[in-house]
Amino acid sequence: MQEQPVETTLYSLAPSAPSRPERRSSERFLSLLRVGAMVVDSRRELCLIRNISAGGMMIRAYSPISVGTPLEIELKQGDPVSGVVQWAEDGLTGITFDAPIDVLSLLAPPGDGPRPRLPRIEVECTAWVRQESEVIRTRAENISQGGIRIESAVPLLVGGDVVITLPGLTPAAGVVKWRDGDAYGVAFNRALVLSELVQWLKDQQQEQRRRVAV
Repeated sequence: MQEQPVETTLYSLAPSAPSRPERRSSERFLSLLRVGAMVVDSRRELCLIRNISAGGMMIRAYSPISVGTPLEIELKQGDPVSGVVQWAEDGLTGITFDAPIDVLSLLAPPGDGPRPRLPRIEVECTAWVRQESEVIRTRAENISQGGIRIESAVPLLVGGDVVITLPGLTPAAGVVKWRDGDAYGVAFNRALVLSELVQWLKDQQQEQRRRVAV
């Protein structure tokens, strides 16, 4: 049986702020978004963080915020980031930061405490999927220690066993859990090694910066 996709806060290595979301014909995602604290006009409010990049973020606020409004959002305790509202649409608000942030350092825990599993990180690279005897070229959209979202023009079998290969990472076996159009969610049988994934993400970040600089 196909599992329902879950929407969690998406982190991006891109230097630009998140763009406006595509309209969905139906809302089929369970939402488990990260909660953030923001200060607008000297009042403190909570919000849900839908996605975040080095240049900005997209949030779901609980009260209307006008375009052009300056605000601060606390992404880590005691470490607010300032920005300006660029757009507001369908209950979502787009914010551009006053200065770029380091997304990967944002994910590090405070002090010397244990590091939790990385959340979903948006990526843009080729992912090879082996399904039975067939090897399929797909596009990776985001990845975490526990799974990956890919886009494939070739149908994949929901519930089927696959092996995902990303350039620079050890191939990972997993199971296709859900499908949404051409997008598929794959859960890894074993969590990716955190140190390897973090280094791979740093390499991807540097590659994106090189592409932007060209």
